[in-house]
Amino acid sequence: MYIKRNESGQVVQVSREATAECREFVPPCSPELQEFVSEGGDDVDNLALSKSDLAFVRVLEDVINVLMDKGVISFTDLPEPAQQKLLERQSLRKRRNSIGLMSDTDNDII
Repeated sequence: MYIKRNESGQVVQVSREATAECREFVPPCSPELQEFVSEGGDDVDNLALSKSDLAFVRVLEDVINVLMDKGVISFTDLPEPAQQKLLERQSLRKRRNSIGLMSDTDNDII
């Protein structure tokens, strides 16, 4: 990424390509670039986007499961990192869902 700084050295503009204004290269993982990008929206918008991302991950996971159930894709068709992430999420969800099988008010097992 290429940036433009103001007089005090703060990032004020970003471009994917070098331009007349943005000539200084910084890696995309640069802390100052990340800070500049995160300031692009207010905290409420950033929080809403993060919540939306988390909900959308669940939707994608459900879509993948439906496709596998219908035989459109198989688990082994997915790249290894995707397989690992799906297995990890399934394990976490099973652990989370197994907690609280007994009600605080009832002595019955559900």
